Amino acid sequence: MKKKILVLLASLISLTGCAGTTPDLGIKKGALTPCPKTQNCINSQAVGEKQYIQPIHYTGKQMEARARLLQILDSLKRTKIITAQENYIRAETTSALFRFVDDTEFYLPEEQTGETVIHIRSASRIGSFDFGANRKRIERIRSKFYK
Repeated sequence: MKKKILVLLASLISLTGCAGTTPDLGIKKGALTPCPKTQNCINSQAVGEKQYIQPIHYTGKQMEARARLLQILDSLKRTKIITAQENYIRAETTSALFRFVDDTEFYLPEEQTGETVIHIRSASRIGSFDFGANRKRIERIRSKFYK
């Protein structure tokens, strides 16, 4: 039993600092990159029930929503804004313990009838499971968005 625990601990320690490689992200044909068939990715444009997350709806102009989103991302611990274009934002969040990197993207298409819809994709770079970390992060961002 002790050997199994030691092997598990050694494996976890060896993963410390694993950032993975940056995937090919961005907007293609008006959509964020689809999620792979893993459980560590969520996407507001996904068809599958497990990977789907509701987009953020904002009553107001696209630039106001963008400014608010950038302010929220800037306030998050271990989160760095990588790209901030007019209709697309990408950030990287590093986990506290093992230093895993998650990529989070926001797509703000042109507003329709005074409402801005912010589409979201958030995924871990490595592994298959994230224990709901990406979904929880997006829900925290959503709750801060409406304060």
